[in-house]
Amino acid sequence: MPSWLTGSHFAMAGLLIGFAIAHSGLAALRPQAEKQIGARAYRVIFALVSIPFAVTLIVYFIRHRYDGLQLWNLQGVPGMPTAVWGLSAISFVFLYPATFNLLEIAAVEKPQVHLYETGIIRITRHPQMVGQVIWCVAHTLWLGTSFMVLTSTGLVLHHLFAVWHGDRRWQARHGEAFEAVKARTSVIPFAAVVRGKQSLKWQEFVKPAYLGIALFVAGFWWFHPKMILLSQQLL
Repeated sequence: MPSWLTGSHFAMAGLLIGFAIAHSGLAALRPQAEKQIGARAYRVIFALVSIPFAVTLIVYFIRHRYDGLQLWNLQGVPGMPTAVWGLSAISFVFLYPATFNLLEIAAVEKPQVHLYETGIIRITRHPQMVGQVIWCVAHTLWLGTSFMVLTSTGLVLHHLFAVWHGDRRWQARHGEAFEAVKARTSVIPFAAVVRGKQSLKWQEFVKPAYLGIALFVAGFWWFHPKMILLSQQLL
């Protein structure tokens, strides 16, 4: 094997595959499992598996992000830091629409599978996939390493699979109601708007949840250097 192909590449590939199997597998089991143990209990199990797995992925990624072959280096290009942070901020707007139902995420209220087409869903039916692609593009441009390319490829492939998997689960749960929403929305951002199937309503974006995302981005910007230092100490 070439000298740049470090063991961290294979370890990250294994972590990504494991997370995809755990996350999507548990999502597929949700309808049957909720009938057996209830929605709240299943959400707790889902969180106990997914969150530690995700934290491990993040920490391992931070520690090894510069591993492998340096394919390009754009960090000295004027405006690049601003572009990366701007794209990252936009990615969070797409990545975390599910946090609008915080009480359901914490299983305080009964977790449900919501079918709606307001706010960010008017732009894309799968905002988490779009947010992940934007995040991967930004960080791949910034880091330029073979390890980052591998990580981005794995994350994007997982989220593309989640598009098919999510539509399949919505179809099974909601039937014709989902087909109607599917006809009025799109996977590709703004495609439904361009086709005249959907219209944007800015009033739907004026809500506390989006303020929460803005505060999260600001807090993440402040915590980002500390998170990198902390990750160096964990593994």
